[in-house]
Amino acid sequence: MKGTALSALFAAATLLASPVFAADDLCAMNLQKIDDSMATTATTSEGLDKTLTEHIDKAKAAQASGDKKECITITSKVLERLEKTDKGSGTAGGSGS
Repeated sequence: MKGTALSALFAAATLLASPVFAADDLCAMNLQKIDDSMATTATTSEGLDKTLTEHIDKAKAAQASGDKKECITITSKVLERLEKTDKGSGTAGGSGS
């Protein structure tokens, strides 16, 4: 009986701690995805590139200060923007010359 209670307590502690590690990983993973995407995707305008770079800098600053939630919020928006830019660059459709 004591072992079951201890196991349940350990499981609960693990579940509660998981989001903290997941947030850290998600922030870093999003930043890596952005780096990869920026290397392979041509942004359509210099203004867009500058805007994305500013957002990436803010996300990295948030990560450095320990604000993982802000980092994830910013990087998620950047990834959405990159995805829309990539889709708008002619990769969608399939009919070409």
